[in-house]
Amino acid sequence: MAKGTNDAAAPRRGRPRSIETTNAILESAYALMATTGLAATTIDAVARHSNVSKMTIYKWWPSREALLIDAFLHHAAQMLPLPPVSAGTPAARARRHAAAYAEALQGEFGKVQLAVISECISKTGSAELFYARYLQFRRDALVEMIATGQRDGSIQAEGPAEDLYDAIYGSLFYRYVFGIAPITPAYARNLVDLVLRPKG
Repeated sequence: MAKGTNDAAAPRRGRPRSIETTNAILESAYALMATTGLAATTIDAVARHSNVSKMTIYKWWPSREALLIDAFLHHAAQMLPLPPVSAGTPAARARRHAAAYAEALQGEFGKVQLAVISECISKTGSAELFYARYLQFRRDALVEMIATGQRDGSIQAEGPAEDLYDAIYGSLFYRYVFGIAPITPAYARNLVDLVLRPKG
């Protein structure tokens, strides 16, 4: 149906989603996860901590797991921003991001990430929700960054960019989960060079 003047004048249903309130909820959820653990990060606790009604939280998030993932995503976006084009060649940006991720894994960020993934698997039987709400967008952006380097010749590694991304970040997460060896920013940068084989 085409829009008319009456459609434009029709009142909106419900209250618009407040950025300030959304941020308060997400920051409260992450703070609770980091300090009290996931078991204590209930909708009730988040509502009290953020001074927002439970009804508002339930209206904006389909499940507790979705809220926890979005809280983690909100924090990750600030702590581990995707490297801009101005940050250098694709390989240089990959080094920078992988090093930052390796450093973040050593603190509360790593513990919260692992806990959220475990919660998703426990509640839904898979990590698909975590992938869909958090990882897919970031993975796609970094995969495209690697593919750009392959196209312009600054990255000499062959094979699908998706596999190269997984070789880097899968290795870092694997070593973190099983505590195989210390993960340092220097190790992450060397891993990027080993996998991507940057030119020069």
